Amino acid sequence: MVSSDAYNHGVEVSSFQRLLFVSGQVGVGPDGNPGKDIREQTELAIGNLNKVLAGADMDMNDIVKSTIYLTDESLIGPFMEAGAGSLPTPPPATTLVIVKALASPVLLVEIEAIAAK
Repeated sequence: MVSSDAYNHGVEVSSFQRLLFVSGQVGVGPDGNPGKDIREQTELAIGNLNKVLAGADMDMNDIVKSTIYLTDESLIGPFMEAGAGSLPTPPPATTLVIVKALASPVLLVEIEAIAAK
């Protein structure tokens, strides 16, 4: 497989007992309020993703595929900076998509994942 610290063309899962399909997690806190900018929303979305993984006794290192949705290409750099310390290395197979909008106009990022353990 060809990979780098920032991108992985493919991830092979040779054995696992469980698969977890995580719905898109957005940058909204427990109080229901969205983060004020892409950095804060990224941190919240990753935190929400971590909570779902923990509920299945998994963590970021168990993610084999993620899809990231951003509402504007100018958000890529700030998203990468905000998530740099939280995302696994090497990264899972990842797709980043720029979309017109998410479920609410205030949302800037959504992250969905598949984890295997």
